[in-house]
Amino acid sequence: MKKLINAPENVVKEALAGMAAAHPDLLTVHYDPDIIVRAGAPKAKVGIISGGGSGHEPMHGGFVGYGMLDAACPGAVFTSPVPDQMLAATQAVNGGKGVLHIVKNYTGDVMNFEMAADLAAAEGIEVASVVTNDDVAVENSTWTAGRRGVGVTVLLEKIVGAAAEAGADLASCKALAEKVNNQGRSMGMALTACTVPHAGKPGFDLPDDEMEVGVGIHGEPGRRRVKVAAASEIAEMLAGPILEDLPFKRGDHVLAFVNGMGGTPLIELYLMYNELNKILTGNGISISRQLIGSYITSLEMAGCSFTLVKMDDELTKLWDAPVHTPALRWGM
Repeated sequence: MKKLINAPENVVKEALAGMAAAHPDLLTVHYDPDIIVRAGAPKAKVGIISGGGSGHEPMHGGFVGYGMLDAACPGAVFTSPVPDQMLAATQAVNGGKGVLHIVKNYTGDVMNFEMAADLAAAEGIEVASVVTNDDVAVENSTWTAGRRGVGVTVLLEKIVGAAAEAGADLASCKALAEKVNNQGRSMGMALTACTVPHAGKPGFDLPDDEMEVGVGIHGEPGRRRVKVAAASEIAEMLAGPILEDLPFKRGDHVLAFVNGMGGTPLIELYLMYNELNKILTGNGISISRQLIGSYITSLEMAGCSFTLVKMDDELTKLWDAPVHTPALRWGM
């Protein structure tokens, strides 16, 4: 194992210390329990929080800031955060207008956020939750009952964060989050496995001439394992199931997100975006907005995912609204 670390047991806390040192104008890091909180006192707005295992950076801590998340809960690598973290984050961002929990559909995340919501309610904090489940690859997988929450989570956090910044109430934020989730679909693939620092070896065996289609962000098995193919063929393997599932149709306008899994260079992600654009154009679907880069990763896994969200005027306006976080910034 070759990694830029000191000791496996200290990776998360030392990375959090790095975030605090790099972005003091945007966020504050609290320890025991570990949470990342937007700088400044809570505003009189709906608080937006999310969280999950570390190793997927910049998700979620990299999205804390103006127009997106108010707090994030980082668990150990590929491990759900605990209810104490989620409760502390909820308390930290409560400005009297309620708090929305954005939860990826993994068993530990769902269970622990539910417990935290109950604890917060006992303190008089109004909490609503939305669970993302956009991965079309498989119905059930490791750590998951139902579809996994993946790329749509990032897009949803941006869109709902903008609405909360503009003064939307808790019910409206929850309804908007459900709308984005319902109108979005994702699917990913891997060329290589990744190595969790504590494990010291790759999480699964993937021969040099094979790839995993439909892989999860923790390396969970996908739809099938096949021989490595040309980028155009891989794009069809990912885009086809996504288009069929919603289904997307001719005349739709979409936000297209081509995401790197952590070990894929940007030149390859733009190449994959070009292939996706050709597929969508051929199906009469227009890309009205796009995001290309590594935003929801799986440590150093090589591969990518596609996410499409059907857009309308409301969602487009909120996507375009100003945002200022460590990982996303525009309009400011």
